[in-house]
Amino acid sequence: MHKVIRQMSQLRLQAVPSSTLLKTTASSTPPATHHSLHTAAGAGGALCANWNKHNFGPRKWLVYNKTVHPPQQPEEEPRKAYVCHMRNNIKYSPDKMWYIAAFVRGMSVDEALKQLNFVLKKGATDVKETILEAQEMAVQRHNVEYKSNLWIAESFVGKGRVFKGMRRHARGRFGQVEYKHCHYFVRLEEGQPPQHYYQEPQTPEQQYEHWLEQMRSRKVINSL
Repeated sequence: MHKVIRQMSQLRLQAVPSSTLLKTTASSTPPATHHSLHTAAGAGGALCANWNKHNFGPRKWLVYNKTVHPPQQPEEEPRKAYVCHMRNNIKYSPDKMWYIAAFVRGMSVDEALKQLNFVLKKGATDVKETILEAQEMAVQRHNVEYKSNLWIAESFVGKGRVFKGMRRHARGRFGQVEYKHCHYFVRLEEGQPPQHYYQEPQTPEQQYEHWLEQMRSRKVINSL
């Protein structure tokens, strides 16, 4: 059966001239665009569109930009402007991205961009581009006057899609490999960053007084 099919295909090729065959194939077949699994991850949700058209990653974070706050009283302190931005399906492990996200947390935008230029990690490029996009959004859409008057109030990572593959080993065995993706979230706030973002450092005497106060305020449950 295979010999008959091969002979019929040869006869069909001999009946059609080679010059016309090249013209028809060149005109009928459009240029192929190859999108691999890993390179299409950051192309605006192309990864989700290829594998699951109903999953576009997290969306709630961007809804905070549409929040309408009530008007303030004249004696109240003006509310600081902020902007939330994110990048989803980054081909990078969320465990590795956490170090970069925590590194820039609490810095001013200019200082964070300056420091990220010296971070020799793959995820630093995505974090830097996301901060620059958020800075541009703050000026164009959220009425921030000076783009350098912003600081990173929140910077954290979320777990994305995980694709499992097979890796061949010796003696006919195989192992499982995971291709991890992550989501990066950032919130810029207008103003100058606080001097101590996490906790104000304490002297040993202050730490001792704090510990002594905790010990004296202990209470035995169900006692008199």
